[in-house]
Amino acid sequence: MHRIVFLGPPGAGKGTQAAELAKALGIVHLSTGDLLRAAVGQHSALGLEADGYMKAGRLVPDDLVVRILQERLDHPDTAEGFLLDGFPRNLAQAELLEKFVPIGRVVAFEIPEEVLMERLTRRRTCPACHSIYNLATAPPKVEGICDHDGTPLVERPDDRPEAVRTRLAVYLEQTAPLLRYYRDRGELVTIDARGDRATVAARVRAAVADEAR
Repeated sequence: MHRIVFLGPPGAGKGTQAAELAKALGIVHLSTGDLLRAAVGQHSALGLEADGYMKAGRLVPDDLVVRILQERLDHPDTAEGFLLDGFPRNLAQAELLEKFVPIGRVVAFEIPEEVLMERLTRRRTCPACHSIYNLATAPPKVEGICDHDGTPLVERPDDRPEAVRTRLAVYLEQTAPLLRYYRDRGELVTIDARGDRATVAARVRAAVADEAR
């Protein structure tokens, strides 16, 4: 069974690599955002509880996020394992997670801040189909227009330079103890997240090659 966690700052490419690796391994790809949206959409008791926090503009408590994850991991499609994308986000979540499911491999995506700034501040998103473009490395065929549905692309508020710096600072503050936690347990592998998609994918596959247990 594969039990994998991807950690890394925003813009490191976790989501893209997680989707590809999960498909290749035949396991479920789960992110915190997807879990919360699904729970709310299903109107489950936990989802309704989480929705109350989100509508009030508050963070969903760590223990509630972990309970939602625990409920999701009870589904049959996780029998072969799972890949958690960007979760846990802090040491408290990691310790709660460990109480009900062991993690086999944690892959930390490392990338210089200047590269992240370049990636994120040049990112544009389609508000209709949510396709993501990068003006430098993966621009749309027609400037400012989504390739798929012709919708004008937008810059998300959290991709602006001042917001990106804040997001990176929060990540570093919360994640440093988390990396130490998994390193001390012998579960952490770091990879260089620079390079094209195929190059990074090869590093990811090497990092998890001996993970299943």
